Amino acid sequence: MKKTYQSLAAVAVLCLSPALAFAASAQEQLRAFVATVTSATGSFSQYTVNDQGRTQPAQTGVFSFQRPGKFKWAVQKPYEQLVISDGRQVFQFDPDLAQVTERKVDAAIGTSPAAILFGSGSLEQSFDVSALPAKDGVDWLRAKPRTADAGFSRVDIGMKNNLPVRVELLDSFGQTTRVDLSGIQANPTLPAKEFQFTAPKGVDVVKM
Repeated sequence: MKKTYQSLAAVAVLCLSPALAFAASAQEQLRAFVATVTSATGSFSQYTVNDQGRTQPAQTGVFSFQRPGKFKWAVQKPYEQLVISDGRQVFQFDPDLAQVTERKVDAAIGTSPAAILFGSGSLEQSFDVSALPAKDGVDWLRAKPRTADAGFSRVDIGMKNNLPVRVELLDSFGQTTRVDLSGIQANPTLPAKEFQFTAPKGVDVVKM
């Protein structure tokens, strides 16, 4: 089953917070990363386990971002799907459906986990943050949304060597989405067209 826009946008953005001030080791690594990295590229692998323990097929692809508000999350396998923002609008393109959904950045991100990565506000305004025990050489923190309509219950962020390496999101339906990040390159020179999107001919554009 393909991801909805909300889940794609959520898992795309959980891992590089601009304003953590709680979890000791993970917080220090995240603060160092945010202080020195304003853009990045990398690869991801994500899969979802439902409340009955069934695992959805893994998705793999690449991502890039540039603060504030510009990002690209491109699923390549097992099917293509793209979520991209130019800092003003967020587009979700599904080639199989020949459809593009367009939203304003504020409406699309709001207080979702997307704000942790791409926004410029304070994390503490929207999330309760706490430290988690380190495991497998990874330092962890947990962020819980303060509002009941966020669409997810919590997000755990794993840091190693000043880089985010894993994100685990528990949604309101008891499903856990795990995202592993790898090959992160900090502060690359990204062309302006990296975050531009033009709908292909013949594709339906739905503005939300």
